[in-house]
Amino acid sequence: MKPLRSQYNWRVHLGGTVGICVVVGLLNYLFRGEAFWLGMLYSFAIGVQISVYVALLQTAVAWLLVRRYGDVSILRSVWVSWGLMLPCLMVASVIGYTGGIWLADWVSGQQSLAPWELADHRVTRSIAFTLLASVLGSMVFVWTFKLNALKLDQAEALRQAAEARLALLQSQLEPHMLFNTLAHLRVLIKRQPDEAQRMLDRLIDYLRATLQASRATEHALADEFERLSDYLALMQLRMGQRLHVRLDLPAGVVGTAIPPLLLQPLVENAIKHGLEPHEAGGELRVSAARDGERLVLEVADSGAGLGDTSALADVGTGFGLAQVRERLAHRYGDTARFELKPKPGGGSVARIEIPLT
Repeated sequence: MKPLRSQYNWRVHLGGTVGICVVVGLLNYLFRGEAFWLGMLYSFAIGVQISVYVALLQTAVAWLLVRRYGDVSILRSVWVSWGLMLPCLMVASVIGYTGGIWLADWVSGQQSLAPWELADHRVTRSIAFTLLASVLGSMVFVWTFKLNALKLDQAEALRQAAEARLALLQSQLEPHMLFNTLAHLRVLIKRQPDEAQRMLDRLIDYLRATLQASRATEHALADEFERLSDYLALMQLRMGQRLHVRLDLPAGVVGTAIPPLLLQPLVENAIKHGLEPHEAGGELRVSAARDGERLVLEVADSGAGLGDTSALADVGTGFGLAQVRERLAHRYGDTARFELKPKPGGGSVARIEIPLT
């Protein structure tokens, strides 16, 4: 059974109790002509006790229901039901009124009528007024806590929608990478069958290792680099000596969690737009580093580069880069930064900055 936990906000409950006690004390002062501070004393002595007893009885009823039915969803609303809680409210009001009268008499030295002396109309009116104030105050609490529960439900729905969106983006990314690889493999089958066989074996190993990890919402940076290493081994089979790979992963950030396959489209983009069009090929460098409380990830190539400003704009609207931007926005919001720019000396560099925490 899950632990008993409600969405009860004790600060709101305490503030509401104080407010109700002040209002009741003022009403007593205005309509009954009692001394102001004496009326406040009795109001707080009775009101606080009723509030405590209501909370205790409510918790006890909810606990019993969860024990019986084993479902904590019943606690999504603060009051389980008025049919159950109204008797609790009446019991708490009677006990709290009796205890409050006794406590206020003890503090002030006054001698009030006993609650059971119902023959006196003053006692009857006082008890009726206490019950009315308790019901009205409880209704305010119910509306307040239901509003709070609704806000929490909305926040949870937004979080689940964001996670679903990320899962959708990720599911779109995987076939995108796979189709590109299979297209290259199709060409190799006709021209270099032996090379195609080796590439197919690598692809099977890569898919086997990636399948389970790609379904997670995050994994360690070391796993991300391992998947990239598998993928780049495939690309080296296709490009041969034209592709030189360098992976730099410092020991201090290997366990940092990031979304799976976050760097994959950047690596694909560097090969497709930078190294493949470049006759001599070049080096692809993937690196990670810590900069204060931020993680910096870079994918740099020494290939054809981005060219003029219009080319940079065209590359920046590609499927893979749009994936990266959208996944970063959903996961990190405004705390993430992404940029793609020319690299001095030729080539391009894609840079991601995300918080370490």
